[in-house]
Amino acid sequence: MPARLLAGLTAALLTTAALIGTSTAQAAGTHRPAPSAAAATTPAAVPRHAVTGYWQNFDNGATVQKLKDVDGAYDIIAVSFAEATGQPGAVTFQLDPAVGYGSTDEFKADIKAKQAAGTSVILSVGGERGAVSVSDAASAQNFTDSVSGLMDTYGFDGVDIDLENGLNATYMTQALKALHDRHGDVVVTMAPQTIDMQSPQNEYFKTALGIKDFLTAVNMQYYNSGSMNGCDGKVYAQGTVDFLTALACIQLEGGLDPSQVGIGVPASARAAGSGYVAPSVVNAALDCLTRGSNCGSFKPSRTYPGLRGAMTWSTNWDAANGNAFATQVGAHVHGLP
Repeated sequence: MPARLLAGLTAALLTTAALIGTSTAQAAGTHRPAPSAAAATTPAAVPRHAVTGYWQNFDNGATVQKLKDVDGAYDIIAVSFAEATGQPGAVTFQLDPAVGYGSTDEFKADIKAKQAAGTSVILSVGGERGAVSVSDAASAQNFTDSVSGLMDTYGFDGVDIDLENGLNATYMTQALKALHDRHGDVVVTMAPQTIDMQSPQNEYFKTALGIKDFLTAVNMQYYNSGSMNGCDGKVYAQGTVDFLTALACIQLEGGLDPSQVGIGVPASARAAGSGYVAPSVVNAALDCLTRGSNCGSFKPSRTYPGLRGAMTWSTNWDAANGNAFATQVGAHVHGLP
């Protein structure tokens, strides 16, 4: 990524499988009721099973949206993207006029409205062309200072790490821990490529393990990938249920809690170069991992009922595709055990 009923919990609790949203609404695939005005002033606890969607702060042919237009099934909205500045490690964010906001205050109001409805709104750093580099103590400090400042300025609930040109685990971990020290309830997600999560020795994987005590979710990108090794050592082709389950297994058996693992897929065939799967395939993978049913040829040795959920690129491409991901995968995620 729902209600803000658990706002007083610490960020460490946010990463455990014990976090339960209002399960009746989840099972029905509906958005949870809004909390009281007092509760809405504090960050939400991300629900046990969450749907995350990236919101595009640019126009690339997908449906142009304001935040208020994003489907209510999304529990976490990742605003894309914060970009590098001339200062190493520091990031900035500016609204693209193409999105249609008349003012920054209007954007901030939309953030608050989504939060009042129980949705976490976070700032994604990087993207395919992002050039943010956190490679020493000074740039780690700059990253922390700038992200913290943007959280304060816009009201973001946290940060998403979507650096597709590599990262340094030592200093990114340092930066995120410092951010957590300032914002104890920070929502932290990551969107590594498949190659970045093939082993716990990879820098992305080491970063995730380094912040495991407050990490919300790793929503690996199961697309634009080609074939990759699964946790059983066999090679699986993208675009299949086995690709989703066998690669998720690496993270699940490599040290992450099931509540920290999500499946990231394109919202439509146009949203990525390759790797699109229908919502029914995503739902089958979720069932395989959480219940041991609807598996392909790969079946995990155990089930992971606490699996966090699913992510899509993007809410805009989803809207262009009739909100099929939000409707079908969203309802399924919210009905997981």
